[in-house]
Amino acid sequence: MENQKSNSNLKAVIAILAVLLVGSLVYIFKMTSDAKAIQTELVTTKSDKATVMKDLEALKATYDAAIAENTSMSDELIAEREKVVNLMADLKKSKGDAASMSKYKSQYFALETKMKGMMQEIEVLKKDNATLTTQRDSTVMVLGESKKYNEVLVGQNEELSKTVEIASKLNVSNLKTAAYKLRSSGKQIETEKARRADVLKISFTIAENKVAKSGDKTYYIQVIDSKNNVLGEKKTETFGSETLTYSFATTVKYENKPIEVTQDLPGSNFEKGTYFVNVFDKNELVSKSSFSLR
Repeated sequence: MENQKSNSNLKAVIAILAVLLVGSLVYIFKMTSDAKAIQTELVTTKSDKATVMKDLEALKATYDAAIAENTSMSDELIAEREKVVNLMADLKKSKGDAASMSKYKSQYFALETKMKGMMQEIEVLKKDNATLTTQRDSTVMVLGESKKYNEVLVGQNEELSKTVEIASKLNVSNLKTAAYKLRSSGKQIETEKARRADVLKISFTIAENKVAKSGDKTYYIQVIDSKNNVLGEKKTETFGSETLTYSFATTVKYENKPIEVTQDLPGSNFEKGTYFVNVFDKNELVSKSSFSLR
């Protein structure tokens, strides 16, 4: 009887120990599983933190490149990049737990979405700018061609004006001078002796010119003797910065046809030697000749 009771107690103890052993095993298994789960979670959150940081760095690099292009959206791009930089700073300080990582991921995706939208706007601006640049270059090219054409026209007009000016100049030719002695009867006898000369007769021809302007035309005749004296009236005329001392002036009515001009220059005590005769159209020498008296 007593043995039976002892066996029963032993069985009860063994049962209790078995239950405790099973409970311990279950607890140990649960603790081990929880530890593994926590370790896995820590590894996962650490990996997530590194991934998000890498994504944020790539996002910042994209903004840096876009800002470097100096577009009209530079201020907006800088503001968005600043948001990325601030998020990166916060992420570095964080413990990297699951809750915070979820928040950082959400913020990153929002920033990424904003970046993609801005990049699309920039592409549109680039295309518009390329179109405007092409149009501007075309306009500049057309204006350049027009400028060249106008310069050619101006050059042609200047050349034409010069040609007309040259063509309109009157040609003076056949300049001749002879000395004459005056008789009491009024008759003039040509002479080559200085002591007998009373007058110098000067003549020249103005050629026909259909282009030249018709009307009164004045020429200044200068006669210089062998001692370099200007004979006649010795008047002085100023043309711009130049002055001309002349013997006499003659005005003729020019009508685009050949015209002979003859005028006498009276004098006395003419010098022996060579004389020089110059015809001026204002201050421009248009004809010259010489003669001698002995």
